[in-house]
Amino acid sequence: MKICIVTGSRAEFYILKNLIKKIQNIKYFKHHLIVTGSHTSKFFGNTIKKIKDEKIKIGTEIKNFIKRDKEIDISNYFASNVKSFSKVFLKIKPDILLILGDRYEIFSAAIAASFNRIPIAHVHGGERSEGALDEAIRHSITKMAHIHFVSNIEHYERVKQMGENKKLIFNVGSMGVESIKQIKFLKKKILEKKLNIKLSKKNILITVHPETLETKNENKKKIRILLKSLKSLKDTTKIFTMPGADPNFKLVTNEIKKFVKQNPQSFFFKSLGDKLYFSLCNKVDLMLGNSSSGIIEMPSFKKATINVGVRQKGRLKAKSVLNVNFDIKKINKAIKHVYSKKFKKSLKIINNPYDNGASSEKILKVLKKIKLKNILIKKFYDNKKFL
Repeated sequence: MKICIVTGSRAEFYILKNLIKKIQNIKYFKHHLIVTGSHTSKFFGNTIKKIKDEKIKIGTEIKNFIKRDKEIDISNYFASNVKSFSKVFLKIKPDILLILGDRYEIFSAAIAASFNRIPIAHVHGGERSEGALDEAIRHSITKMAHIHFVSNIEHYERVKQMGENKKLIFNVGSMGVESIKQIKFLKKKILEKKLNIKLSKKNILITVHPETLETKNENKKKIRILLKSLKSLKDTTKIFTMPGADPNFKLVTNEIKKFVKQNPQSFFFKSLGDKLYFSLCNKVDLMLGNSSSGIIEMPSFKKATINVGVRQKGRLKAKSVLNVNFDIKKINKAIKHVYSKKFKKSLKIINNPYDNGASSEKILKVLKKIKLKNILIKKFYDNKKFL
């Protein structure tokens, strides 16, 4: 089976990494990895280098990334990617396309595959993020996909509700959670040396992405509110990671860089890689921001997440995740609550709803057995309770 995989962002790659490595080492599969998006951007840290460092073979590099952060730039980027992916698919003629998530480049790959009659296997479908453009993209990819690897039984039911064949929906859990279990975390002194930082009595990991359904002015207002809430924190190291490539990403990035420059014990990193990132997750007290990582992966560390705003609204969440609006008082109140003895005690018994065992092995098992003949002809399965 010739399997084509697409990656366009650092977060997505590190979720797929273990699966890609396993596919690369199995003779049954002919593996072709397409690398594009922010991986090829200097602004986002040229993370294609990290893919090569992992000894993963890259089949095609599409040097196409979002140079500016306005809505028209996203539209042009999306349209250009549909054309680029179509050219690659016509050349390599894959038996199946494996894609993850809800990014713009993933959506364009799905459209190109559909036009070229290539079956699609989609990872992380059925999830909700009502406050972001991702919601519509994710569900659209689900309707174009033929095989579904979901992360929870709730997401299984949602994909089935969308008229998909339940025999082709597989609850495999999250490969991001699986990766955590396979990494040997760095010790504090080694981590500090590698990152050239000093951890304090209190430590917070902050990942803030633009709110994609909000205007530029609203995004500016919200990032400034979040940063202002952090100013008053004493004996606290604040570690920021790079926002994703969404409209207004430069605005958010510039506000963070300005804050880091003006406030001691504050650090900013374009790209950490999974070992450094998960080692930080293991050492900090909480994650603050609006990243899906705080919801999907952070609970596995028995650590708190303060999820700010509506970007992740509707996602299935562990009890370690606290939801607040972009409000200084509410953010500071949530931070104070995280450090309370009662909440710390509750973290010890937290269960991560995205943890379902050996996710990559479950996906491989399905891919080895799946029959692709006639899979392109999709029947819509009506949910009887709506008839």
